Amino acid sequence: MRRVRYHAHGGPDVLVIEDADIPDPGPGQVLLRTEAIGVNYVDVQLRRETSADSIWFRPLPGTLTGDVVGTVEKAGPGADPALAGTRVAVLLEDACADYVVADTSWLVSVPGELGAGAASMVPTVGAVALGALRTGRLARGETVLVTAGAGAIGHVAVQLARRQGAGTVIATASAAKLGFLKELGADVVIDHTQPDWAAQVRAAAPAGTDLVLEAVGGEVLHQSVGLLAPFGRAVVFGASAGDLTSLPVTSLFGLKSAAGFSLLAWRAANTAQARLDLTELVGLFQAGDLRAVTTSLPLADVAEAHRLLEDRAVLGRLLLVP
Repeated sequence: MRRVRYHAHGGPDVLVIEDADIPDPGPGQVLLRTEAIGVNYVDVQLRRETSADSIWFRPLPGTLTGDVVGTVEKAGPGADPALAGTRVAVLLEDACADYVVADTSWLVSVPGELGAGAASMVPTVGAVALGALRTGRLARGETVLVTAGAGAIGHVAVQLARRQGAGTVIATASAAKLGFLKELGADVVIDHTQPDWAAQVRAAAPAGTDLVLEAVGGEVLHQSVGLLAPFGRAVVFGASAGDLTSLPVTSLFGLKSAAGFSLLAWRAANTAQARLDLTELVGLFQAGDLRAVTTSLPLADVAEAHRLLEDRAVLGRLLLVP
């Protein structure tokens, strides 16, 4: 079978396709035949980071994370044999291969009629968007700002905020993606490459925003907190700009609060709700209440996929297909 590895940190060209044996599932694991892999932007940061002191640094050889949609070929010791033949989706740290092994603990059962793109959204993209909204305690009628709204998580968060009764949904993206955000249901769309983008948000929400879902980090995070209304909440779930900045306490003195969201922490702290979230997301995508926007490339074009991610040239999510 084929698998993706990198043996040096650097640009997309360090990604190589290797031949490898099909792995055997261990205790509590299953073997999946891959149908599609949802690519994560964080792997761009992990792939190119050369400083061992950085949070983005990973030892070599490196693997790529992703949300795998596939069919269970074989159950390992202790795993339910009845899983064989079922279609599932799961987040993996070593995802880019024709066959992968996965623990059964967070497998998501997905119906055959659900498209691979939508199925790939459930384990991570949808779960983070929904979990961040829950963490932010969105109330009906409130104003929500979603930064990087046209990205994989952002485009789901925009839709979920609208479904959950937000009064006004403001979303940022580059100029070419603003029409896409309007199609998803955003009320106000703003080009975040403009130096006055924060002023434009303030003009759209003069009383301040009630909730910010923030995925960029750095100065964008600082400005987003500054846009919060009294009792406003910022939920930070990413730092795509690569700047893991700190917030001064003084920035929160206006009765504002900030929380960080991690999917793994959410699963550990609120396991029952995290599982219910996955079931809810499958139902929403299956019913067409959430739209999954994807672009597909062959697995062999993984380097090109990373170039597109680096260039921010993707609407929604990028899929690799074996």
